[in-house]
Amino acid sequence: MEVMMKELGEIITGNTPSKKTEAFWSSEDICFIKPDIIADDGINEIVDSNEYISENARKKARVVGKNSIFITCIGSIGKIGIASDGEYAFNQQINAIIPNDRVQPKYLAYNLLFNKPRLVAVANAPVVPIINKSQFGEFTVNIETDIDRQCEIVDVLDKLTQIIQQRNKEISALDDLIKARFVEMFGDPILNPKGWEMVAVGDIVTDVRYGTSKPAVEGGKYPYLRMNNLTSDGHLDLKDLKYIDISDDEIEKCVVRKGDVLFNRTNSIELVGKTAVFDLPEDMVIAGYIIRVRLNEKLLPEILSQYMNLEAIKSILRGMAKGAVNQANINAQELQSIKVYIPSMELQNQFVEMKEQVDKSKVKVQKALDETQKLFDSLMQQYFG
Repeated sequence: MEVMMKELGEIITGNTPSKKTEAFWSSEDICFIKPDIIADDGINEIVDSNEYISENARKKARVVGKNSIFITCIGSIGKIGIASDGEYAFNQQINAIIPNDRVQPKYLAYNLLFNKPRLVAVANAPVVPIINKSQFGEFTVNIETDIDRQCEIVDVLDKLTQIIQQRNKEISALDDLIKARFVEMFGDPILNPKGWEMVAVGDIVTDVRYGTSKPAVEGGKYPYLRMNNLTSDGHLDLKDLKYIDISDDEIEKCVVRKGDVLFNRTNSIELVGKTAVFDLPEDMVIAGYIIRVRLNEKLLPEILSQYMNLEAIKSILRGMAKGAVNQANINAQELQSIKVYIPSMELQNQFVEMKEQVDKSKVKVQKALDETQKLFDSLMQQYFG
């Protein structure tokens, strides 16, 4: 049955008590929720906050309680949180709905999660997307009218969500194992306690190239790697792979082949410098925001990639990045100035072998995760489509 959101509960748009009134912010009495508290994916149980208002501000704020649902409605549209025990105020970038007796709160939260793409499409401003209270109130969703059936659906989706979260934790733990083993084998990259030879990246490269600035095209000949295809922890993500056409004369300047190291030279300050080894058999083309590095025999690609993704090196990269916070840049010359240690080749090979074994375990966990996610998505479509 299709119903409008305003038929399922009271909708409230948040506000911010005046920062000029010190008494409104003088104690931590009521959690104050802003969009940065709500994660981009899934349904976030809101328990705490990084900002609070005092009891003095209650009459100047919009305060809701347990099981209220928060939906971001300005900027990043459709992030969803659900209030735990306690009271929560929230700012003007968030709409809250207090569900009535027609709908189980978590059921409504899952329903909104499924409908996030539609919410994004409703946002009516090209520069700063926004959904106002009226638009949100008139937004329609398909609901199961039987409350008991709603609860059954929530139980199923909660179980699958827990499995997905567990699988993601397992993958994260395996990534942490690789990082920990790297530092254990080779030592801190700044202190270099094992006394390895230190060289500049530029001393161990045979070729350094920028990618092409040509745009992706429908039906292009070559797979096209862009900065979003490099993950922050040093992997390739090909879920949103585009394609490009490029002439034979230009291809060698921007082609990437197995064993090349890819460095994301332009991104936000937190993501600039993402590094990954291209380990696929098929040649691809890289975009201009990526630098392609080919190494000589002194350092294996996997070692450089893991080294560049260490937090200590990321901190150095953030310090040297130029430009705005949301468009920081590191050029090829700056990349080649980074100091890197050169462990023994025997130890380098040992690390690569260890990483290959851990990666095999990750593949198994990822396969199980993908299967669970596929089932979750299918059920969401069945329940709410």
